[in-house]
Amino acid sequence: MHPSGYDRLQSQVIPGYGSLARLAVALLSSSPAAQVSGSSILVAGCGTGAELLEAIAQRPDWNLTALDPSEEMLTASRQRLGEAPSISWHQATVEGFVAGGEAAGGYAGALSVLVLQSLPDDGSKLAYLSALAKCLQPGAQLVLVDLMRSSLTSLEPQLDAAWDRFQRASGLDVTRELLPSEGLHPIGLARLTSLVNAAGFGDPARVFQALGFEGFLLQRQG
Repeated sequence: MHPSGYDRLQSQVIPGYGSLARLAVALLSSSPAAQVSGSSILVAGCGTGAELLEAIAQRPDWNLTALDPSEEMLTASRQRLGEAPSISWHQATVEGFVAGGEAAGGYAGALSVLVLQSLPDDGSKLAYLSALAKCLQPGAQLVLVDLMRSSLTSLEPQLDAAWDRFQRASGLDVTRELLPSEGLHPIGLARLTSLVNAAGFGDPARVFQALGFEGFLLQRQG
């Protein structure tokens, strides 16, 4: 998808999308490590720059590192931010960034918004979370926002129907049956807990939810 249409489509698909970046940055900014002026913050999968724009607005003192494997998305984000001097740009996955030796566990916090859901649970999710943990100082926090699989199986048909209605009411041009999780790999809370523990984080603390989209605070152990 071209970056110009990404945010518009996401707002039609994801309940509360317009507030996700603001909330994610506010949560991380309130964490003990990232409260410190001049903190280094990692934005994984920066996309079109929504979290970066909000971070500069709320915390202009932060030193930001923006990662995205897509050259197209990274270019769109840089154009949107106007080459802000507080941002270091890298076309890379988090795993590649860590393998390059640039992370060094020096980050006071990280943001991962709508990234983990796109990775299959074949070792890719664990590799991504483990790489994020390696980027963080002990005690630093990660704000993770993703599509999750409901633990309330009896409500799944209603939740799927509500999501369908939400998208239609948001003006999405539907020409075929909606498949809310098409191309994505959501997991349940129990599986997420297992993965983040194996990666080096404590148990996930849910901080918000809108239908199937949930946000968590994770703290780097050690």
